[in-house]
Amino acid sequence: MQGVSKGEPELLDAAALVGHLVPAGSVFAFLAEHRREVFRDDAFADLFPSGTGRPSIPADVIGSVLLLQALYDYSDPQVVEALRCDIRWKVACGLPLTYEGFDPSTLVYWRKRLAASARPHRIHEAIDAVIAQTGVLKGRRKRALDSTILADAVATQDTVTQLIAAIRRVGRQVPGAAEAIAAQCTGADYSTPAKPKIDWDDPQARDELVSALVNDATRLVEIFTAEQVDLTGKQADAVGLLALVAGQDVEPAEGGDGTDGRWRIARRVAEDRVISVHDPQARHTRKTPEARRDGYRAHIAVEPDTTLITGCALTQATGAAGSDAAVAGQMLTADTHAQNEPVTAYGDSAYGTGELRAALAGAGHTAIIKPKPLKPAVEGGFTLDDFTVDETAATVTCPNGVTRPITPKRNVTFGVACRGCPLRTRCTTSKTGRALILHPHDALLRQARAAWAGDPSLRRAYDADRPQVERAICWVATCRGRRLKLRYIGTAKNDWWLRTRVAGLNLRRLLNLGLTRRPGTWALA
Repeated sequence: MQGVSKGEPELLDAAALVGHLVPAGSVFAFLAEHRREVFRDDAFADLFPSGTGRPSIPADVIGSVLLLQALYDYSDPQVVEALRCDIRWKVACGLPLTYEGFDPSTLVYWRKRLAASARPHRIHEAIDAVIAQTGVLKGRRKRALDSTILADAVATQDTVTQLIAAIRRVGRQVPGAAEAIAAQCTGADYSTPAKPKIDWDDPQARDELVSALVNDATRLVEIFTAEQVDLTGKQADAVGLLALVAGQDVEPAEGGDGTDGRWRIARRVAEDRVISVHDPQARHTRKTPEARRDGYRAHIAVEPDTTLITGCALTQATGAAGSDAAVAGQMLTADTHAQNEPVTAYGDSAYGTGELRAALAGAGHTAIIKPKPLKPAVEGGFTLDDFTVDETAATVTCPNGVTRPITPKRNVTFGVACRGCPLRTRCTTSKTGRALILHPHDALLRQARAAWAGDPSLRRAYDADRPQVERAICWVATCRGRRLKLRYIGTAKNDWWLRTRVAGLNLRRLLNLGLTRRPGTWALA
């Protein structure tokens, strides 16, 4: 049943006895005084439809605990220790000095209840409601966009480790798989997660091990994907993951075609590669060609004048659905603080896609987004903008005045027209002549590049608001001077963490702006 906070403080209430030790204006002091207004009992009552049983932790207490946990990046055991030993946490949550805390599994229980509910992000929504009541964002129509990579909670696995782990997972989750592994899989000792002991400096030994593991995995997949085998969701996921891991990192051995059972580690990295069977949604990505990172991508939208975060989302680090441009459009659409009015979106070149520009224009928004630079086919030579595009006539004219049609697939081929062209050395090195592929939103992209180059005010506006979103990214991604590492597995759980952390950051920012309680509402002093 739903727990309810007592109206009267206990004899050894921490706030009454040592509340003066908690700094005024801090998140702890705010929650000590106002947590019941922010996290109301009725806002969490649906999580406990039964009126019988042992009372849960009161809504105002668990809401405060979960918000503080995300804000200060504590593990579950660290939270319990803070509730037992840290005066600030006791004061913030309305607990007595003698409070000894609860079992850490209680936090897991609450997160599962929230995740299964119709409103899993109600802690974030509660702080959003405070922002809305203050009116601090009323009339503010600028949104700065950015993203960062957050490290996942698991270790990145190599091919051999992943194959062994995936086979072991099938053995644990699929009925009859353990017996099949013992009888038919001889590539390694699957009773232990340890790597086999071979001479890792010997290429032949490595290839023989990889071949044995891939063949074991393929044999298992064939057995448990047969028509007569009925697998549940988790069981099917385990077999599917094994099939994916068995194919993503290997290729037929030299001179083989994949049918002779000889395999080797592929001389490339698979696109959208799974990096750990323990968290199949974590991914490789790159900040630069030299700097590789593993994890998830956190996206935010910031109102630069107040540095309040108006939108956030966590996605896989790679893939079109998790790209900066794709998520930016979703965040702007879901921005309740804009009250369905057009905004001005600021972003770096990662947001400069034709699709996002078209979506922003269609919604009435203004884009101040740095265009992606054009790379000429010949160093110092002509770029795409040196070609004149006539969309009405469906033609393109090159710098030498030659005109060619645009095909239905938006390809343009100059071919033989490049023979003997006096400008060829500045245009192409291809023996078959210059060819173009026009983007579906080529006109929008050209317009954006021309405006950026010809209107210095756009760059000044971009440069003025860029530091605010970078500051907010720093708040999201770091805590107490260190880079954060995610604590959960999977996109959904980490997205919940991000939204809860953003709620804490926004509350802290509101307090710095002068958040105060007036009769029946919130306001800024």
